Amino acid sequence: MAKLKKRLWIQNHVKDPHVKKSISEGFRSRASYKLLQMNEKDQLLKPGMAVIDLGGAPGGWAQVASKIVGKKGAVVSVDLLPIEPIMGVHVLKGDIAETSVFSRLQDSMGTKNADLVMSDMAPNLTGINDIDGPKIIHLANLAVVVCEKVLTIGGSLVVKLFHSDDAHGFVRRLRRVFNTLKVRKPTSSRSSSSEFYVVAKGYKGGMRC
Repeated sequence: MAKLKKRLWIQNHVKDPHVKKSISEGFRSRASYKLLQMNEKDQLLKPGMAVIDLGGAPGGWAQVASKIVGKKGAVVSVDLLPIEPIMGVHVLKGDIAETSVFSRLQDSMGTKNADLVMSDMAPNLTGINDIDGPKIIHLANLAVVVCEKVLTIGGSLVVKLFHSDDAHGFVRRLRRVFNTLKVRKPTSSRSSSSEFYVVAKGYKGGMRC
């Protein structure tokens, strides 16, 4: 059964129009279009911005961000998995929850605070809500911790979630630390997936989600 599911996933993946488009346009993953579509609606990225990309492998979001922020901007991408070099992107391999990795992130930012924190982090899913829900919330909370430490006042956060009671509670708590909040399901996100993104803008600072 597991092999059949994997085979079907591969078949659907190969046929996916966003996969084909990402290959033809030189993006590393179909996920690039999720960020592009959210940016079109919410104007998250601007030239000169400093951006932190969490869960960045294989580099699709970092590619988009780097092109938009340009040479005067900065993009730092972090993941447990290796990320092949991307022009204009500082890549860090490691767990952002570890103090040593976070210190490297701060060193790479220098004296700058981030204008935008992006998190496409996701755990290995079991399909069991009681197990998967707490895992994705843990990762989302890590993104909030990063915001507390390096996001400039007035900055923005984009974070991936999966529908669950825990996720909806997290969204309610997030409203306390940002001025505006939008829930997005990009058209490039597979309809079969329960993933959605929270776009939070106007960071207030000083409060733990």
